[in-house]
Amino acid sequence: MTKSFNAACGVYSCLLFEIALVTAGTLQAQTPPPSSTPSPSTTDYDFRWSVKIQMRDKVELNATLYLPKTRDGSLPKTPVIFTLTPYISDSYHARGAYFASHGYAFALVDVRGRGNSGGEFEPFVNDPPDGHDLVEWFAKQPFCDGKVAMWGGSYAGFDQWATAKELPPHLATIIPAAAAHPGLDYPSTQNVGLTYDMQWYTFTSGRTGQQNLFGDQKFWRTKFLDAYKKHIPFKSLDSFVGNPSVNFQRILKHPTLDAYYDAMVPTREQFQKITVPVLTITAQYDGDELGALSYYRDHLANSSSEVRAKHFLVIGPWDHAGTRTPTDEVAGIKFGPGAVIDLNDLHRLWYDWTMKNGPRPEFLKNQVAYYLLAAGNSGANGEWKYADNLETLVANPKIFYLDSKNGDANGVFRTGSLAENRPNEGSDTFIYDPLDTTRGETVDGIDPKEKTAGIDQTYPLSIGKDGLVYHTEALPNEAPFIGCPAVTLWLSIDTPDVDLSAHLYEIQPDGTGIVLWSDTRRLRYRDSLREAKPVKPGEIVRCDFNPGLFVARRLMKGSRLRLVVSSPNSIHFQKNYCSGGVVAEETAKDARTSHVQVYHDATHPSTIQLPLR
Repeated sequence: MTKSFNAACGVYSCLLFEIALVTAGTLQAQTPPPSSTPSPSTTDYDFRWSVKIQMRDKVELNATLYLPKTRDGSLPKTPVIFTLTPYISDSYHARGAYFASHGYAFALVDVRGRGNSGGEFEPFVNDPPDGHDLVEWFAKQPFCDGKVAMWGGSYAGFDQWATAKELPPHLATIIPAAAAHPGLDYPSTQNVGLTYDMQWYTFTSGRTGQQNLFGDQKFWRTKFLDAYKKHIPFKSLDSFVGNPSVNFQRILKHPTLDAYYDAMVPTREQFQKITVPVLTITAQYDGDELGALSYYRDHLANSSSEVRAKHFLVIGPWDHAGTRTPTDEVAGIKFGPGAVIDLNDLHRLWYDWTMKNGPRPEFLKNQVAYYLLAAGNSGANGEWKYADNLETLVANPKIFYLDSKNGDANGVFRTGSLAENRPNEGSDTFIYDPLDTTRGETVDGIDPKEKTAGIDQTYPLSIGKDGLVYHTEALPNEAPFIGCPAVTLWLSIDTPDVDLSAHLYEIQPDGTGIVLWSDTRRLRYRDSLREAKPVKPGEIVRCDFNPGLFVARRLMKGSRLRLVVSSPNSIHFQKNYCSGGVVAEETAKDARTSHVQVYHDATHPSTIQLPLR
């Protein structure tokens, strides 16, 4: 893997943590390939370059084939594994070499419109039928034994579910890692647009990789900060950065979860018919954990017990790139040596089990494998744990209630509380001014924080009248924190709309802050991502932050949990000017300052669910 691709993945990881720190939620749904093995460990394979594969509409996709060698030089007959990628197939060379040297035919295929494939690149749209046609083409080749599987993550994780929903007869198994989910984490998060869209659309513009331009993080941050300060409409971001984009303009026509995105992912009926073995891989700091776990839950909810028994889940501690190449630390958060497992080997053993009658991989001791981060931040003593199912594992969180003294929770040192006793009265207020650019300039800025973003406290320390902060009491003992945090806010605003974010941290006894969880919401979509529901001024409404993101960490004795509630005001997010109009078209002239009142009384108890064990 080239240094440029490694750098591009570093950009993604850093941006993910900054989104968690500065605004909320998961970042963009697709990224360049993560770093692979540094170089192929063997030359024991053959290859065929520029193999053209015709789709049903006569468009030809381009593949590079990696084939195992045989002693007598004959063509081997093995299962075929393939990756369908927009990132130029050569970027996965080391993966192809690895699997071919371990007895599998492996194919790297450029999606249509990218690399040497024909057609036009419209992200995600053509991959379901193309994936089906590729499976069936490979199954008929003389080097295939009739079994076809898939490999890949992020966009290529989506491709596996997209292919499976088309039910190709010869698909034997899938291993979707960090799978993007159109409508949930692409092209926005919970219908809130991301400036990263244009960085990614530039990376995937044309036929070749733009990895150096994509990886120029200071350039992109400078551009996004400039657009933010000038209050340009989000719809003009592509022209503003210098790359008018058909794909960017296309997604602006679909600002909500609608039929356009529905066609890309499995329906309920299709999930019911997906019976192949599945290994889902995601991680606690994976920007596509939302998508990966949504597929996982939807498949299990619509499957028989026999099919559920063949769907395994691995949740590591890593970031997005780590779901394919694990590391022991990201952005200042230390995972420990136990986190570094050989995922190439796990994939191979899974393929051996499902396609060659080998034993089940020893690592998969139960249906769910998750990594429990150790207390503190030394990385020592982190360990893999197992559960029968995710639903039971995350059940029964503890409810804590938001409260404050005299309505004062506007800062880390003027904090409200998170307590198990339900308050009888009270509320807190913060102000969101779309024209205030302080946070974008001073908290975001143009300098990345690649080595410290996961422990950086610049954002919570910047909170004043523009946000609310709540803390638990110090924990009397070390405590496992295993499950899916969720927040419910009862609130009113004096504008038609506003964006909201919630962030959760562990604040350790020495003051170290660890990012645990975050989510973001656009209030008009509080009841449904499919339909806007304007807010009446002064009306008290409920807003749930419950994305189902998994966290597993031992909290230190003496630690406190910190919840920060505010409105996203960041160079990384599409800005909501609170007019209630089309957000992508809004500018400074539409800006309305929103006064957000969060209630915590007997009738409107704002709460947080904390999975303390």
